[in-house]
Amino acid sequence: MGVVTFTEDIASPVPAPRLFKALILDADNLIPKIVPQAIRSIETIQGDGGPGSSPFKCLKHRIDALMDKLEFISYEMKLESDANGGCVGKNISKYHAKPGVEIKEEEIKAGKEKASAVFKAVEAYLLANPNAYA
Repeated sequence: MGVVTFTEDIASPVPAPRLFKALILDADNLIPKIVPQAIRSIETIQGDGGPGSSPFKCLKHRIDALMDKLEFISYEMKLESDANGGCVGKNISKYHAKPGVEIKEEEIKAGKEKASAVFKAVEAYLLANPNAYA
């Protein structure tokens, strides 16, 4: 099984703590509700977000893909506050191919665009609902 890794920085006007609560801590509830066409369900497989649950203060989610070439895609996101009151998210995507399958660059681009669309959907939800995850 081959693994292809892609790293991307995403800026957001939403403060890091709100985005972290929505995108990471409550992802299993929120994301399938706001983008059910993209994500059916999410299961947290490492960490619980509580104090001391991770030395890096982060969670790791594995999002299983139903595509015929992938076993799954994992995303790791680190959110850092910026000077404008928003944040910058550093996203690391790992595409885990099925045995004997090679993943092409255009397939990675399509996956990256879908992940960015989910991020932007959560961001739009938070901007439209200023009291959510405050």
